[in-house]
Amino acid sequence: MAVHNHTVSPDPLPPLAAGHLRSDLDLSSAELRALLDLAVDVKARPAAYATVLRGAIVSLLFEKPSLRTRITFEVAAKQLGGDSIVQTGPIGGREPVKDVARNLARWTRMIAARTFAQQTVEDLARWSGLPTINALSDLYHPCQALADMLTLREHWGAWEGRTLAYVGDGNNVAHSLMLDAARLGLHFTCITPPGYEPSETIVAAAREFAQATGARILVTTEIEAGLAGAEAVYTDVWASMGQEHEAIERARLFAPYQVNEELMAMAAPGALFMHCLPAHREEETTDAVMESPVSVVFDQAENRLHAQKALMVMLSAQIH
Repeated sequence: MAVHNHTVSPDPLPPLAAGHLRSDLDLSSAELRALLDLAVDVKARPAAYATVLRGAIVSLLFEKPSLRTRITFEVAAKQLGGDSIVQTGPIGGREPVKDVARNLARWTRMIAARTFAQQTVEDLARWSGLPTINALSDLYHPCQALADMLTLREHWGAWEGRTLAYVGDGNNVAHSLMLDAARLGLHFTCITPPGYEPSETIVAAAREFAQATGARILVTTEIEAGLAGAEAVYTDVWASMGQEHEAIERARLFAPYQVNEELMAMAAPGALFMHCLPAHREEETTDAVMESPVSVVFDQAENRLHAQKALMVMLSAQIH
């Protein structure tokens, strides 16, 4: 019997209530789950979404160097039937951000910005009126967290009741992971050197979300206790872009928190290793861990594309 494969167009999606992804908090818990469900479908059936952005140009603004973010957003725009244009350098350097935003609104239909200040993302969204995506700021990294949650779903099947431990600086990646984990019922432990804990405001928000899902949110400086039962161990560079002047002091303080084979042995047997990349091998982690069978770092990198495509599909309802 002949089998006919037909491309089925995706059902129309309701617009995101916020109209943007300025931070993880722009997604309700229901929207977060819907987006991750969509990412699974986008990854499995890319042809069904190949015309979602037909005729649309996406502005990609980069104050910081980028490999994964830039390439995946450029590829995403093209695979969704649109295109992108890239601008590098300070977003408000030559003229106010509000003027940049209003210019972009006359030419393009969506913005993704990789910035230092969170306020830059907020201003782009406010003054452009376009769907605006935080492609990284010093406070949040929501697109990375979406890709990470998609990766964990692929490896585990579900998030509820599992445990993710983050080891290192309580930075933007830790913030976004914590907020998403809390809303998905994923237990989250943030293990940092003293003085490098995540934002208390963001921890409080995550714990409030966790009350509804049963997730546990723990912040500690104790490595062994924090890793007990962890089924995935995540780390990031010790000094992010803009913190290079702190690198020597951070290297000294963070050395005991290096994710090496000894540290991984403190987690649950078979625990996954995660890193948002780029990795400074033999600093925050070792080559042996990066190349080990439990490392899923390149799954995470691939899933940046699929998660961002799903986000752009959901935001496409706002394009007019």
